[in-house]
Formats: sequence, structure tokens, C-alpha cells
Amino acid sequence: MNPNDSASGLQEILLAEPRGFCAGVDRAIEIVERALQRYGAPIYVRHEIVHNTYVVNDLKNKGAIFIEDLADVPPGATLVFSAHGVSKAVRIEAAQRGFQVFDATCPLVTKVHVEVAKLAKEGYEFVMIGHKGHPEVEGTMGQLSAGIYLVEDVDDVSRVQPRTDKLAVVTQTTLSVDDAAEILAEVKRVFPHVREPKQQDICYATQNRQDAIKVLAPAVDVVVVVGSPTSSNSNRLRELAQRLGTPAYMVDSAADLEPQWFDGKRRVGLTAGASAPDVLVQQVILRLRELGAVAIRKMDGVQEDVRFPLPRGLGDRSMAEAAAQAEAGVHNDPEH
Repeated sequence: MNPNDSASGLQEILLAEPRGFCAGVDRAIEIVERALQRYGAPIYVRHEIVHNTYVVNDLKNKGAIFIEDLADVPPGATLVFSAHGVSKAVRIEAAQRGFQVFDATCPLVTKVHVEVAKLAKEGYEFVMIGHKGHPEVEGTMGQLSAGIYLVEDVDDVSRVQPRTDKLAVVTQTTLSVDDAAEILAEVKRVFPHVREPKQQDICYATQNRQDAIKVLAPAVDVVVVVGSPTSSNSNRLRELAQRLGTPAYMVDSAADLEPQWFDGKRRVGLTAGASAPDVLVQQVILRLRELGAVAIRKMDGVQEDVRFPLPRGLGDRSMAEAAAQAEAGVHNDPEH
């Protein structure tokens, strides 16, 4: 071990539960991998399939090409929409260009899109709580040509000037639960008759990972979040830990860890955003062991068993099941 690497005092790693991949991310990656298996490279993907550098680079190596502009996709190609969802205009353009399209939009984002379309037909306008420029926000707001107003913080709410009394609120799925609740309270104060969704839009995985941080952060001296800078839900985990009074850092990989973060720290809490694969968590654990950690303990937490079906044409079984059957010599029809 490099003598400069020793982090005096570091002894124990506490693992948040749950952490890492959610069902929507699992599904999105599997859609691209199956499309590559079935149709061969290249497969074009609009925007990063999920916001994680390792995942995107891995899929690039397998033959995926990530684009932002559909004009960069050749005629007749296979195109995958990212987990964040797309606007109505992007869907129309893809159809006009004649691409074979597989939609990897997370079903929980699709639920928001469906709600917007349904209520818009009933004459509603919308307040959307979210981050400007995030692809999920652009996709949701792009379900309508007008009548949807973005608010990023409490102060934005007073600037909304709807043209109708029929107003509904929707939320980006990867926000801070506490921040969103604070903004929603202000929306309800300013617009007392606003219609809320039957179930909150913030997804189960975002909620569960934030709940786990609320248990983890007070029990440790420093928190490490595995996630890429573009990952909204990963950023929220780091912010939440800091808000709870625990120093917190976000890393794209084990190489980003700085030994001085752990000086005088005995216990480190480790979690991962919903788009960060477990291989990165394991590499971070190895690096923390090099820095002195000798014990690992998993926190108690919610066990997630959510799974979303794949689009028609790509089969409905997991890659793992298909591989196991192939090894056993069982005929694999991807349609069944």
C-alpha cells in the first residue's frame, strides 16, 4: 500500500440498503443489450440510456451509439429511447424517419406522461416540479405544446401564471423527497385547488435510497455515494447526507476517492445511485480496504423486488434466465 494512502482511523464500511440499480435502469440496459443481441451493432440510443459513465461506456463497447439529434441516425436503423423519456415531438420525428424504435422510458416516467396527456384533454394546465434541462423534465414538458410551467424552487411558484383555474401538479421522479414536499406545499398554498397525483411521482427507488441515507448518515463519519455527476438521484443522496450533517462525496469510480476524506474518520457509509452498477460499489469497497477499512456491515433496509416487463419484440424473460437456459441446452425463443 502506498504510504500516502493510509487513512488514519478508518475501520468500518456501512452499506446502505437498498442501493444501486433500480428496476427502470435494469430494464433500460437490458433493452439495449437485447436489441444488440437480436439486431446486431450498431444500435442507436437517444441520450445516455441512464446517467452513468461506466454503463454508457460498456454499452458503447458492445456496439451502442449514443446520439442527441435523430438526424444522426441513418434510415432504417434501430433506435432506443433512454430511460428518462422523450417529448412527443421526438416520438413523431422518429416515426417519420421510419426507425425501428424500442422505448426504454422508465414505466414510472411513462405514468407521469400518461397523467399529463389525460388531464390535458380535460382542460388542465400543469405545474411541474423539477430541474431545468434534465432530460426527464424535457420529456415530460414536451408532452404538451403549452400550459406546463416548470418550478425548480419555492420562489418559482409565485411566478406561475396559469390561464385556467384547472391546475394539476406533476414531479420529476428523481428529486429530493423533502425538497419536493416543500415546493409542493408552496404550490398548494398559492393554488389551493391544485390537483395532486393519486400516488406521488417520485419513484419508489428514489424514495427508498433517500430513506436509507437518513438511517445511514447519522451512523457514520463520512458518506460516499457512487454515481455520475449527471445523475439526479445520486446528487440528491449526497446533498441529503450533507444536510443531515455528515460530510459526503460522490464518485464516478474508485479512482475518484481521495485518502484525505477519511483522515480521522472511523466509519464510512457507502451507497450508490439508482443508475450505478454494483461492480463500481465493489471496486470502491476494495479501495476503502486499501485505505484501512477492515469490516463491512450491511444496514437493515427495504428489500426491492420490482421488475418491469420488456417491450414487445425483445422477450419477457431476463438475460440471466435466458443465459441459464442456453447453458442447460433449452431452446430460447425470445418472444416467449
